[in-house]
Amino acid sequence: MNLYNKTGKMALGSRLRLLTSRITEDAVRIYELYDADFSPKWFPVFFALWENGETTITAIADEIGHSQPSVTTIIKEMAVAGLVENGIKSNDKRKNIAGLTEKGRALANRMINVQCKDVDMAIDGMIAETTHNLWEAIAEWEFLLDKKSLFKRVEQQKKIRESLEVEIVAYEPQYAAAFKSLNEEWISTYFEMEEADHRTLDHPQEYILDKGGKIFVALYNNEAVGACALIKLNDNEYDFEMAKMAVSPGAQGKSIGSLLGNAVINAALQMGAKNVYLESNTLLKPAINLYHKLGFKKIAGKSTPYKRCDIQMVLDLGKKNK
Repeated sequence: MNLYNKTGKMALGSRLRLLTSRITEDAVRIYELYDADFSPKWFPVFFALWENGETTITAIADEIGHSQPSVTTIIKEMAVAGLVENGIKSNDKRKNIAGLTEKGRALANRMINVQCKDVDMAIDGMIAETTHNLWEAIAEWEFLLDKKSLFKRVEQQKKIRESLEVEIVAYEPQYAAAFKSLNEEWISTYFEMEEADHRTLDHPQEYILDKGGKIFVALYNNEAVGACALIKLNDNEYDFEMAKMAVSPGAQGKSIGSLLGNAVINAALQMGAKNVYLESNTLLKPAINLYHKLGFKKIAGKSTPYKRCDIQMVLDLGKKNK
């Protein structure tokens, strides 16, 4: 067990498999103790048949959380042992019905009334000796895993850790090529480059920075993997536009879009802006979801220089401050 103290929780699955193996080995001996020619893996299917009577493979699989092929295999094994009758006739010929034989029912009565009571008492005794109730803990873990799998939880932690390694910096001339290529990549993938794209990406200093805007660059391992611009608008209705947000496909999943979006919004707040406007396309579902999370709301009616634009959104910075 010292190994698992060294590995930590990374070896949770291995440790549980070891515990399962130890309990299964004891279960085999327990069945022998009660003169039951029975495999421990049969028990969930066997119990379901004892409790529910004749039923379908599908119903058993749904109740015990096993796959249908797994249940089918166990049914066949128990049929060979004479405990289960398979292929019982039903009104619906498409359904495969299984039920306990007379031998199976006799074993079930003996097992439930004698063996299970002894096992329950033994386990209750172990629970009384422990600080934590394993049976209740298993139920809690099953509930939590139903809500979110361990994979999803690890994936979330990976995303959080990697996002902390992302640095958002102000634009410098050395990032000009990255700012252009990152945007050209996603635009060319989904749409086509337009005149307004070329003008802004070829001359960011002239068309963004010199007019009172800002550009932010996301660095990961000292490499520019994302960018976003805050463009000053000569507009009586909107103060700034969030535009040219791009994240390298190889760096996605690190919350870079969210980090860039928040950097742009904070910059707008610092410059006293009342709102931030943006244009996008509903084909870009991850981007639209991000904008909603940042607080942007859909609007309509503003003219746009982009053919690809089919959605316009605005963030009310007054509400953002409340």
